[in-house]
Amino acid sequence: MTPLDGTTKTVVITGATGGVGRGIALACADAGWQVWIAARREKEGREVAAEVDRRGGRGRFVACDVGDADSAAGAIATVLEADERLDGIVHNATSGLSPVPVSLAEVSLADFQDHVNVALRALHSLARASFEALKASQGSLLLMTSEAGFEGKAKLSPYAGVKGAQRGFARALAREWGRDGVRVNSIAPLASTPAMERAFVMDPAMADRVLRRNPLRRLGDSTEDIGRAARFLLSDDARYVTGHTLMVDGGSCPAV
Repeated sequence: MTPLDGTTKTVVITGATGGVGRGIALACADAGWQVWIAARREKEGREVAAEVDRRGGRGRFVACDVGDADSAAGAIATVLEADERLDGIVHNATSGLSPVPVSLAEVSLADFQDHVNVALRALHSLARASFEALKASQGSLLLMTSEAGFEGKAKLSPYAGVKGAQRGFARALAREWGRDGVRVNSIAPLASTPAMERAFVMDPAMADRVLRRNPLRRLGDSTEDIGRAARFLLSDDARYVTGHTLMVDGGSCPAV
């Protein structure tokens, strides 16, 4: 592989085998970046990596179960061993239970822990494993949160809870890491994804509720709308932006 030059960034995206994560990977590919797809499903991960290649980037796959601290740290170590640099991490992975509407009384401790492991424990592991590399590159950490973390969602309390916690984590870490030149931001997206489609199936009235409050009257495209916004926050164009949550939701959420 040709060595990376000074204008090419190396980024890791968790949970990028589909949906928003895949969209971010493809948007980064359009800039010619090296994109590591960090995920459990190797077949799907390598397919997205191949898409990155076809769009002009350099796609790589690294096995990663973000809910497992050793796996998350090991994935970062693999990337650093291969490329000797890291410019950005996008923590996009969410629990597979995220789109499942359920009352709190029906949420088992194990299910709640799964949300925490994927959204928060993984964030802790990724941040600790990547800090020195991000400091060296003056890079950034980007978290994919949700409007649910602003205003709450009935029957999605574990998901809303961990997404709100991610925002707090990002703001605190932006202050802690800012002195070292590392930026930390969040995006709250609203996009057409397989998870959103499953949620619409489980709650047929949800599609009408979501679009009725959206001034643009559409869901975002994972690559063109969400991916480009993520690429901006990872890029040097956002060098003075940190501790911020960018709403990329068509104006849906009034709470900012």
